[in-house]
Amino acid sequence: MKRKAVTVVFDRLKQVNEMGVGKVEFVIRLSRTAKKNILFATMTEREWAKEKSKPYIAAEIARYQKIVDAMEVFGEEMTVVNFNAHIGIEGNDNRWKGEKKKDEKPKEEAMSFLDFMRDNIATAKMRETTRKQKLVTYNALLDFGKIQTFADLTAKNLRAFNEWLHADGTRSDVSVHNYHKNLHIQTRKAYQEGLIEKDPYDLVKFPRGKCKERRPLSEIELKKIREAELPPKESRVRDLFIFAAYTGLAYCDVQEFNFKMMTELMGDLYYIDGSRLKTGSNFFTPILPPAMEVLKRYNYKLPKISNQKANDYLHNIESRLCINKPITFHVARHSFATVALSHDIPIEKLARMLGHKDIKTTQLYAKILKDTVARHATNLSKAII
Repeated sequence: MKRKAVTVVFDRLKQVNEMGVGKVEFVIRLSRTAKKNILFATMTEREWAKEKSKPYIAAEIARYQKIVDAMEVFGEEMTVVNFNAHIGIEGNDNRWKGEKKKDEKPKEEAMSFLDFMRDNIATAKMRETTRKQKLVTYNALLDFGKIQTFADLTAKNLRAFNEWLHADGTRSDVSVHNYHKNLHIQTRKAYQEGLIEKDPYDLVKFPRGKCKERRPLSEIELKKIREAELPPKESRVRDLFIFAAYTGLAYCDVQEFNFKMMTELMGDLYYIDGSRLKTGSNFFTPILPPAMEVLKRYNYKLPKISNQKANDYLHNIESRLCINKPITFHVARHSFATVALSHDIPIEKLARMLGHKDIKTTQLYAKILKDTVARHATNLSKAII
């Protein structure tokens, strides 16, 4: 009877409790002293519970078992090197450590930088919203196609990636800069671990660029959206947008909002006392009447929807109501800030409402308030003797 040489193990390193995800590995026991671990994927415990009984897992186990059986039949030495040769990997496959034999050139061509990046993103301790942002860069590299192995990490390919990001015109300079920032984290880590001889970002620099001028909605435009008769799905997204526009919450904070746990009544207004998912900074902001009307409409439990889907419906609303400004969910937060400033809310108080750590971020909104500048200038002009 042939021995069972292959097993599949989840979370061997006990990372689930700390990181939220664990590694799925195939363990091939070639002999009493030779063992091969093959990283297959990283996933949550719930995902693994669903996946472990899938046919493709059994098929992968069977494939490795056949290799072991064939090696034994033909009397091959049961070593990791010989096993690697059968699955298309040369040498000792010290994939992440960058180890190599004396006088041997690194096998960079066989090393997957994309796997390295994916595993780092999956296992690093970070907020899920941050993880999703970093996965956007990973997916962009998959689509780009020219940076796959460690050997592909060259200044030339970084320049090509930069041009590719700008090509379709949908990404701002600041957005492209964030792609490079996420990628640079991984190239620096690869350099520190000895997987590449030089960080390619040391050879090339890309300017950050300037943010597009914010175009918040006016009070008249917000009222037009509030009062519009819309189809049911657009109506629900409109309500979420209005809630954000009259509280200043970002999309992810709206989705996590819990009325019972996060509010307190002061005078006639409820206030939200929380911390931002994106930055962890605290905020304290009022629930203004239009936002409270939304809460009452949904019995104080807001609808759930993805940011992408919400923005799709908001573009429909923008077109339906002939609003000559691009509307996304984040425009609600901009609109709250500018409406507050236009009603002379001190900028320090607004920073507290928005959860800005640096008041300079809040000051960006003050730069676009032409009406407020004009009103104060008029009053100043009349006051001058």
